[in-house]
Amino acid sequence: MLLSIKEMEVRDLAFDHAWQPGEIDFTDSGATQKGPLAAKGVAKLLPDAGDEVEVKGRVTAEMEVECDRCLQPASIRVDAPFDLFYKPAGAEEESEETEIDEGEAEMGFYKMPGLELEEILREQVLLQLPMQRLCRPDCKGICPVCGGNRNEVECHCEMHPADDRWSGLRDIHV
Repeated sequence: MLLSIKEMEVRDLAFDHAWQPGEIDFTDSGATQKGPLAAKGVAKLLPDAGDEVEVKGRVTAEMEVECDRCLQPASIRVDAPFDLFYKPAGAEEESEETEIDEGEAEMGFYKMPGLELEEILREQVLLQLPMQRLCRPDCKGICPVCGGNRNEVECHCEMHPADDRWSGLRDIHV
């Protein structure tokens, strides 16, 4: 869905839409969309700020990722507001080195004819996924000896040190 700059010159663009799984590409992220991804908000041109665009709204989605401990599917519910600012891509963006201030570091750039809402939403969903993705908070993970999922099978494997040549040094106190 294109958020047209020309249309924003006339009026604010409200959006309220749901995308089905597969309509927004999450293939390279390690996440899979498991239900409709819904977004509601408004995009408006801020002419007093040098043709900056503000896109404000809320995104909701049900995502599935691989658990970092047991490698089983883990469901993550995304429900987050966003308030983003974009300014026109200009000559200063294309130069090799440009000093930017703190406000510009949090700003995106757009090229005519406008912004693709799907790209904005994809980024917002991925930013809401946790760094450590767990199927549940008390996930026991995989046994390093037998490879069994400790959430499903009671593992009685014993860990043996692989190299005991340094054990004599443990008793030395300096």
